[in-house]
Amino acid sequence: EVQLVESGGGLVQAGGSLRLSCTASGLAAGDYAIGWYHEAPGTWRKGVSCISRGDGSTYYTDSVKGRFTISSDNAKNTVYLQMNNLTPEDSSVYYCASIAMMYYSNYGVDILCASANPVGSWGRGTQVTVSS
Repeated sequence: EVQLVESGGGLVQAGGSLRLSCTASGLAAGDYAIGWYHEAPGTWRKGVSCISRGDGSTYYTDSVKGRFTISSDNAKNTVYLQMNNLTPEDSSVYYCASIAMMYYSNYGVDILCASANPVGSWGRGTQVTVSS
């Protein structure tokens, strides 16, 4: 069973930065994508950014391109999301997620991360609040 533990959320002023961390355990053999999702009130979770542990390919939703950077330290089984130039619209609970890419061999992380449907495991979430 995959377990994901997040850290790094908090309160920051607009224009500030935060770094989220997600440490995974219980990963089976094969390629996984690890990423971050958030949800707006009344909607289901949407992908913010993901990274393939296999080839390092990444996905960013349009609203965070140029501001957020995802990276992976496979030796530590940890994925980081560096969030810069934060705006109040970025405020949300951010959930770490894993996708077993070996079950979706015809799809890249850019397709899989755009939806919550392929996600196999979720973390508990970490709150990010950006004040204006």
